[in-house]
Amino acid sequence: MPITRYEPGYDLQEERLERLRTLFPEAFADGELDWDALRDLLGAPLEEGDEYNTYGLFWPGKRAARRAAALPPRDALAPAPGEGVDEETTRNVFIEGDNLEVLKLLRKAYAGRVKMIYIDPPYNTGKDLLYHDDFAENEAGYLERTAQVDDLGRRMSTNPPSAGRFHSNWLDMMRPRLSIARELLRNDGLLIVSIDDNEAHNLRALLNEAFGEENYVATIAWNSTKSVTNTALVSVSHNYHIIYARDVSYFITHRGHLRLPERGEGFANPDDDPRGPWKADPFQVGGWRPNQQYEIVNPRTGVTYRPNPGCSWKNDYARFRLLEKDNRIVFGVTGEAGPQRKRFLSEAKDRGRVTKTWWDDVGTTASGTRAVVDLFDGVAAFSNPKPVDLLERLIQLGDHTASGLILDFFAGSCTTAHAVLSQNRLSGATRRYIMVQLPEPIPENDKDWEAALAFCSRNRLPSHLAEVGKERIRRVVSRMRVEGSADGSPERTGPEDLGFRVFRQVSSNYRQWRDYEGQSVSEYQSQLAGFTSPLVEGWDPIALRTEVMLAQGFPLDSRIARCDALPHNAVDVISHEWCEHRLWVCLDEYLAPETVHALSTSAGGYEPEDVFVCLDSALSDEARARLDDRCHVVII
Repeated sequence: MPITRYEPGYDLQEERLERLRTLFPEAFADGELDWDALRDLLGAPLEEGDEYNTYGLFWPGKRAARRAAALPPRDALAPAPGEGVDEETTRNVFIEGDNLEVLKLLRKAYAGRVKMIYIDPPYNTGKDLLYHDDFAENEAGYLERTAQVDDLGRRMSTNPPSAGRFHSNWLDMMRPRLSIARELLRNDGLLIVSIDDNEAHNLRALLNEAFGEENYVATIAWNSTKSVTNTALVSVSHNYHIIYARDVSYFITHRGHLRLPERGEGFANPDDDPRGPWKADPFQVGGWRPNQQYEIVNPRTGVTYRPNPGCSWKNDYARFRLLEKDNRIVFGVTGEAGPQRKRFLSEAKDRGRVTKTWWDDVGTTASGTRAVVDLFDGVAAFSNPKPVDLLERLIQLGDHTASGLILDFFAGSCTTAHAVLSQNRLSGATRRYIMVQLPEPIPENDKDWEAALAFCSRNRLPSHLAEVGKERIRRVVSRMRVEGSADGSPERTGPEDLGFRVFRQVSSNYRQWRDYEGQSVSEYQSQLAGFTSPLVEGWDPIALRTEVMLAQGFPLDSRIARCDALPHNAVDVISHEWCEHRLWVCLDEYLAPETVHALSTSAGGYEPEDVFVCLDSALSDEARARLDDRCHVVII
């Protein structure tokens, strides 16, 4: 096991090239991809510009937006101890940072691990803040590539309808985020996006491209407001929730995994059936099947029934006779109608119920606002937040396991986190969440946000959305602890997790090479001289450990423990149920002989499949020789 050097970030491009190299080795020459050869291997090549003769959504900047998803991350995540709740035991996470950079940082550790992603992105109304004017990035080129600056290099804060790139700017923002979102989803995962009429049509086309048109599931229209806007030409009272599957074939095979809990409406037991309440379902189905064509006689009226033209009975005759003998065939409430089949409530609860595309039986934005006002002691801390019961229902629909990971990378008012905690309490579930929110300054001189600004000032909180979102979660947790579990609450499948840890986007602990236009020879030499060490001056060991952990594929809720067998070294052993091996991290400047002995002999519990990360400078020649064949060592 040779000693390898750790490289910061997750190079998605290199991974994809390796996959291509495995599939098409003849498309590579001298280690480089030959595009013409690859096109030939795939079939007839496209000529330059032919892509515009194909069907799809095109806009200025699309190619750059698509490439933005493949660029490696340049920043890191660092823990923010003291800002969360039950930080030592919780598996819930709140991340403060730019969601595109955060998604890239999560990419390796969470790929294929997220059960459901719900996002409520900024609606493209011309008023919503799309980007944070003062949020620091690593290089101007990155801002330009991701369409976060205008043609003069100025940061964009709003997207007025008068702008020539009104729709393009919004699509530039959404495209790379949706691409990475798909990578994070499990094979049985769902993406649900809230949107209004401004971009619903473009979002469908964008998702068809990112997820595949075949993976479209449905669009749920939600009756978002009961009030009428008398000044409007037509008062808009709905929003959409567009649903895509990571792989829709999974849900075609497992239809019961895309259902809502059965509520028991319409079930009764008029004949005192010992099996309990039931509902009469039609016994006729569409489609003509020869073995399901027969006569059924109503025993009370003597009327003979046959399936309608082009239809069949639900079961063949032998099965019908068994159902009849089992008292499962009824003939209407009075016994004088056509045949129907009993469906018992106990069976319905196991199967769940199919949802419809029109939801008007959950809360509205007004009830969402009332819930926030109640939590924040009479303060409307957020403008038009989604109601909790709406998110609860979406979570029920999106996670049949009741134990999945829920991600929201436009967390906003953190209704999603509130809904996860509430639904876990109500159903005994053990779902976990990751919330991601940009530290967007709360708008000043805006009536909708006056109360939020005053609240932050009174409570000495930074006046940005991420801080108010964290405060909401804290208040929800505090209230739930006071209320406690209600009598008769369902049996839990695991301990109730009411905590969360906070991570913040920070500059990487690794030096970043800046190759900018107009760089002088002296500037180049000065930058080169600084690379005697790969780490920046004053690097933070806790933040670096987190950076290494994510890069090695270990998620943020991994278990971290100090190795007691090595008292002379700060060696952290990191493990997680997703990972088949453990990660050992030692960031001391000197690697003690006891540590080298333990690694080379397994005396401290180190196994050959584990990975040991340490500083390059900490390894002596003797240690290198002893560990080279025994350990999987990654040096920094």
